[in-house]
Amino acid sequence: MVYRVSIYLLGMFVNFFGVALLIKATLGAGFWTALFVGLSDQLGFTVGLWYALFQFLFIFANGWLMKQKPEPRALIPLFLESFILDFWLEIVFHNFTLLHAPFLLQAGAMILGISLSAAGVGLYILPALPRAPVDQLFLAIASRFTISLRLSQTLVALTTSTSALLMGGPVGLGTAAGVLFAGPIIQLTYTRAYPYYYLMHPNFKKRYEFVL
Repeated sequence: MVYRVSIYLLGMFVNFFGVALLIKATLGAGFWTALFVGLSDQLGFTVGLWYALFQFLFIFANGWLMKQKPEPRALIPLFLESFILDFWLEIVFHNFTLLHAPFLLQAGAMILGISLSAAGVGLYILPALPRAPVDQLFLAIASRFTISLRLSQTLVALTTSTSALLMGGPVGLGTAAGVLFAGPIIQLTYTRAYPYYYLMHPNFKKRYEFVL
């Protein structure tokens, strides 16, 4: 269990390090993050608190869409991820910005941020522990309205990006790039890391030693 939790937390920290770097690149944050930053700028409170509030509402929204009871285990990643997001934004990167940096440096930070954010998601889903409600939203919408996951994700991304733009959130090149490339990077990371995850799993080693 310690091994699974370690990979779970590592994925979260890598994910939100990428999210924070993408925000600080100032070329546009991910569509969800752009909305939370816009709400934080307009209404106060930290980005992590807005993230937690929306995640909490999604627990009930997902339950309604799936026609089942809300999943209480979803509270675990809700609190963990909101804390980790604020850790990177409010402590580590609090006084850091690339707003006036050369464009190439901003673009490099944007690419690195998207890559790390997506790779972190690919890692944190490996242990099959509770996932954040927002990660279940696409599946719930697709299931309720009988549409593909790609169409579900696109509809959510467009709706959220438009809302973020209206709230004055950092919608831009990074937002569009995240929509286009995050999915493939998540899939690539998960696929490549999957065999190594189980190869290094303590139970796998015990079984292998027993066979020998």
